[in-house]
Parts: sequence; C-alpha cells; structure tokens
Amino acid sequence: MDILGPGYAVKSVIRGALVTLTVMADSAWNSNGAEGVGPGCPGMLEVMRAHPIFRSKPKVLFFSALSLLICVIVPLLFTHLRRAQASVDRGESIYRVEKKKFAHTLRLNGTTMAAHSFAVLAPRLEGSQVGSMVITKLAAAGSPVKKGDVLVEFDPQAQMKDYLDKKASYDNLVGQVAEKQADEDIARAKDDTALQQAEDELQHSQLELKKNEIVSRIDAEKNQEAADEAQATLQQLKETYQLKRAAAKAGIRIVGIQRDRALEAMRYSQGNASKMVVHSPMAGVVVYNTIWLGGRMGTVQQGDQVRPGLPFMAVVDPSQMEVRVDLNQVDLLKVHPGQHAKMHLDAYPGIELGATLEDISPLGHNGEFSETVRVFAARFSVQGTDPKLLPDLSAALDLDLGTEEDALVVPRQSVEFDSGNAFVWVEDGGSFQKHAVKIGPGNDTEVVVLSGLKPGDIIRRTTPAGPASGERS
Repeated sequence: MDILGPGYAVKSVIRGALVTLTVMADSAWNSNGAEGVGPGCPGMLEVMRAHPIFRSKPKVLFFSALSLLICVIVPLLFTHLRRAQASVDRGESIYRVEKKKFAHTLRLNGTTMAAHSFAVLAPRLEGSQVGSMVITKLAAAGSPVKKGDVLVEFDPQAQMKDYLDKKASYDNLVGQVAEKQADEDIARAKDDTALQQAEDELQHSQLELKKNEIVSRIDAEKNQEAADEAQATLQQLKETYQLKRAAAKAGIRIVGIQRDRALEAMRYSQGNASKMVVHSPMAGVVVYNTIWLGGRMGTVQQGDQVRPGLPFMAVVDPSQMEVRVDLNQVDLLKVHPGQHAKMHLDAYPGIELGATLEDISPLGHNGEFSETVRVFAARFSVQGTDPKLLPDLSAALDLDLGTEEDALVVPRQSVEFDSGNAFVWVEDGGSFQKHAVKIGPGNDTEVVVLSGLKPGDIIRRTTPAGPASGERS
C-alpha cells in the first residue's frame, strides 16, 4: 500500500464498495423479476402497488447493506486521507543529509545588448534652427540590413529651400565682388592716366622755367607758379593713389568676406539636405528604441516627427551579444575576469548559453535599493547565438565560483542562526533537537555543512512555527 501510494488504497476501497453494491442490486432486481416486477412487465404498476418497497425483503436488505457500507467507508476514507496527508507533509518538511557534489554559483541579473551596434540619431542640422523633422521612409524593425543600406529618410523640402536661398545669396555676392573689382580696375586706370598727365605737366613746366632768363619777370613768375602747381599736383596724385587702392581693396575684401560666409552657409545647407538620408555604417539588424512621441511612449512610424539628436533606432550585430549586470560590492571579491557562467533568458526559459566575464568597472555607483552599498558594472560576453537572443532582454547569469566533491549539503532554509552561530534541528528519538553546525559556502538554495552533521541524519527543512520547549533545550 505504501509503495503504490495513498491514491491506490482509496481507489481499491471505492472499487470494492461499488462491486458489492452492484451484486446486491442485481440480486434484488432478479428477485423482483421472478415475481413479475421486471421493467418489461405490463403489470408492473399493479405489482408495485401490491408490494411496497419497504415490504420487499430483498430491497430492505439492499438499503441496509448500502447504509452499512457508507458508515464504514466514510470514516475509513477520512482516516486514510489524513494519514496520507500527514505522510506527505512530513516528507516535505524533513531532509536526509547526504554527500554530493556542490556547485557554488552566484546569481546575477542583467540586460542583453549587442557587442557591436550603431545608434541612429535624428540628424543635427548646422546653421539652422529646426524644431522637428518628419520621417518619410523607414526600415522595418527586425529587418536585416547591409552596410550602405538606407535606414531612414526625412522630408528634405525645408533644407532644399534653405540651400537654394543660400545659393542665390552666394551668387549675388559673387557678382558684387566681380563688379567692385571691375570698378576698381577702371578707377585705377583713370588714376594712372591722371598721374601720367601730372608727370607730363611737371616736365613741361620745368622746361618753361629754363626760359625765365629770356622772358619778362611776370612770365618768369608764372612759369615758376606753374611748375610748383604741377609738382604739388603730382605729389597729391601719388599720395591719393595708394589711399584709393587701399580703400578699393578693403571694399572688395568686405564683399569677399560676405561671399565666403554665404558659401559656407550654402555648404551647410547642402550638407543638411544630404543628412536627410541616413545610411547604415555596418551590417546587422534594425531595432527600434522606445521614445516619447507627442504624449505617448512608443516606437517611430512613417510620418512621425522627431527632434534633432534623438536616438530612435539602432543597428545591432546579433552574431556577438553581451550581458551588462550590476555587481554588488559584497560579491566583488568573489569574481574576476575570465570566470564562466550560464546565461538564461527570462522570456525564454529553455535557452541556455555560456558566458564569460570580460571586465568589471573600477568605479562604483549607488545601488538601486541602498545608497550605502555600491554596485559595479560588469560585462559578460555570450558564447553562441540563438534567433531569440535579441538586445534589451532581461537575463539571469549563474556565475561558477567553484565546486566541492563529497560535501555535506543541506537546504539553506533548514539552517538557523542564534547570536551569529548556525544550528539545525536534527531528529532524535521521534523529536527534533537543536544541533550547532559549522557552515561553509552556499548558494541561493543550498549550503555546505563543514561539521556538526553526518550523512543519514534527518533534519527539519523549514523553521517550526512553534517548537516545543524540550526541542529548544
């Protein structure tokens, strides 16, 4: 009975009762049929009236046996079920100490991400203030792309209009520079002609001065005044000539600077127009980022508006993934780069891949639950690939901290502490007694006992709700 289980015993009792009831019912029915009370007898109603049910001896025996069986079976079933439940509860609340291989692991939680990825940002435009840009073409999420493929296109009308305006301004300034240069060339030619004429006048007046000895005094003074005037005119033309050239050069330079600024603005506008198309710099898979879009959280769609510099998409390489975790400072001394772990995805429990600790951040930051306990970022590289392994999935890592062969292992919940000393409840003579133990390494479910227990000891698995006073002695 114990081997087959409590369910088998209950089924056997019920099956025996049903067989007994069936035999007695057949006997009572055959007895009534012999008297002409069968279901196919035309005079059944008259016979039933003549022989009431409580006056038929076989039926009286049938109902008496039924009542007796009910009175016997119900207490028997109740007692058996209570014993079975007590046996199950006892089996769940005790544990037999044994030696086995103990794997010391550390459970870490993190998020998957691609080792190589490219964040796609809404382009920042140079030299213009644009509030948002409209998406006109978008690569589908999860679609594979190659290097150079178009990821997203924005509406370029505003940038093209700005480019054409800047180009028109630049062309106008180029014409102004050419016009001013032509005016300066004409002015230079006129000044050169005037300067040449002044030199000729000076030479002519100097020749006239040589006649002063043979001309009258008045003509001699006139010749002297004409020579002085020619000399002054030539000197003035020479002085103003350089000033005019410098002034003209400065005027041309001013317009040239305006032209160069217009050229740079035109180039910026042309570059902004080219930025309206974003190409993939690497091969990978398109992944959308969840962002804030006009009062809602979601992913971008064709026709949405995005602000410059907003990361709304990424291209990831799924062939090489990694997991970023936060490592508690208490566990920091237990781990080192190069340790191996097993990775499990919370969304896909059947997936298990190997992982290796690559590096640990040297600087800690405040933890999520405590400001006094610091956490350190750690990076694990994932060995192997799976089509379901994508970025931004929650993952659990079981970091291997070593194994012990033939170790006494007990459930962690069976170990209690009193003033810092560990103890367990060991079965002794039908009751559980308190035994001090020395524990070693442990994990989330089990702990190694170094001394205080021996293989085969039976201990209580969970803490008793209200142990007897004798058990606490």
